[in-house]
Amino acid sequence: MEHYIPIYLVVTGTFALMLALLSCLPCAEAPKDGPTNPVQRLCTVWNSLASIFLSCWFIAGNVWIYRIYEPNYVKNVTSNEPYCNKTLYLFAFWTTTLVYILLGAFLVGGCCVLVCMFLCGRADPDD
Repeated sequence: MEHYIPIYLVVTGTFALMLALLSCLPCAEAPKDGPTNPVQRLCTVWNSLASIFLSCWFIAGNVWIYRIYEPNYVKNVTSNEPYCNKTLYLFAFWTTTLVYILLGAFLVGGCCVLVCMFLCGRADPDD
């Protein structure tokens, strides 16, 4: 039904692997005062552009995946009605949904840590 979903998965996987592999290079570790040589600047620019692209691509993937929920999985040879490969669609759906679940868990966990630090980290005035 949505022919961009396989392309979305391939491009996302490729860029994620490239970012992971390039993060292992020595140029990925820029000094705190900013990149000093052209290779470090190039790495910084590449990581920034790739991250922006992946964010925009993720939003586009959300539109393609959630817009057709729940698609027709049955291929009918007598009808010309569009359908989706069930395995491919459910993989895309659940990996995208998992991103939101993990993001929510990190936000809730981060808020809990901040509250605990605020409440437990205060010193008594007597100390």
